[in-house]
Amino acid sequence: MIRGGRQLHGEVDISGAKNAALPELCACLLTAEPVTLSNVPRLQDVATMLKLIRNMGVGIERRDDGRVTVNAGSLSSPEAPYELVKTMRASVLALGPLLARFGEATVSLPGGCAIGSRPVDQHIKGLTAMGAEIVVEHGYMIAKLPKGRTRLKGARITTDMVTVTGTENFLMAASLAEGETILENAAQEPEIPDLAEMLIKMGAKIEGHGSSRIRIQGVEKLHGCAHQVVADRIETGTFLCAVAASGGDVLLRHGRAEHLEAVVEKLRDAGATVTAVEGGIRVQSQGRLKAQSFRTTEYPGFPTDMQAQFMALNAISHGTTKVTETIFENRFMHVNEMVRLGANIQIDGKVAVVEGVEKLSGATVMATDLRASASLVIAGLVAEGETVVDRIYHLDRGYDQMEAKLRGLGADIERIR
Repeated sequence: MIRGGRQLHGEVDISGAKNAALPELCACLLTAEPVTLSNVPRLQDVATMLKLIRNMGVGIERRDDGRVTVNAGSLSSPEAPYELVKTMRASVLALGPLLARFGEATVSLPGGCAIGSRPVDQHIKGLTAMGAEIVVEHGYMIAKLPKGRTRLKGARITTDMVTVTGTENFLMAASLAEGETILENAAQEPEIPDLAEMLIKMGAKIEGHGSSRIRIQGVEKLHGCAHQVVADRIETGTFLCAVAASGGDVLLRHGRAEHLEAVVEKLRDAGATVTAVEGGIRVQSQGRLKAQSFRTTEYPGFPTDMQAQFMALNAISHGTTKVTETIFENRFMHVNEMVRLGANIQIDGKVAVVEGVEKLSGATVMATDLRASASLVIAGLVAEGETVVDRIYHLDRGYDQMEAKLRGLGADIERIR
């Protein structure tokens, strides 16, 4: 429940990135020694991943300060069953580490957000190039090494498209493979170098992470380490858009402007003041901003995960804009709900035309996926009257206590049963 119309002021802590924490929890499966991750966000997807690896016989200790220690020395069952995988696509990340360390893995085909197809065939293609034998049957990917082989072998892997989870899977698998692996067309999102830095601390030999060509020299075994999860750039971007839309002055602690250059540039063009400061980002905004057209592309372009939140800002800004979605085909499901709040948005295929209106009015709306839910919260912050956002379990999959953080900045927002 949100009563709109309040500006946001103060400071807020940005949590660790979900999209870094999930692959890094899987990377813990690569060694028999304990690994401690700090700054792990309290999210539904993280809880699901911990449940998934605990189910394999892995020891897990979770502390209140955001630290998680994973000990995969006792791992007894290299399997990710459907009932634990169905709500989360990231579970496919268990495939590479399990195969690399144990020579076998059984992983259910993943579920997750309903925002279009994210084919796992690239994962299968890459791991097959490294010598794995993989069959898909009864909804499971069953992978093993050929008879007589004890390790994956290095290979040159070129994916048909840029795939973040694919790059992460190959990076983890190649760390324990025999010989050299070269990843061409690798994803460059900040979560990839963060995973690579963790693997390097574990003893992996990796060069070129953060570019489109990564070189990995396989080693025989990896050891434990301590690693801090990088701050969540999408949570950072969501709060930037919230302050830009509602007005105010907020310091986002731990936020990193260099991870969000495309979004920051658009916010500045719109008229918000966004400043990189020591230890975070400061955002200031007053009055209606100028709407901005944009198109989503792979990193370092405008992230598809920020499209819905920026559209909420455009909906109440001056001017008419085009928003082009090039990554996922079902990514405009929030539009109908925004229209219920009074937004003027027309969809034509991959393009949404947004005509800014002076004000939105509160209503009951329904979240359809993770980022859509965040965009409806932003719209609710600026709408007149009361907005109720239903099905916020989507929000809890990717935002650590969002309503508490917004309330700390002065928003009139509460979670109701």
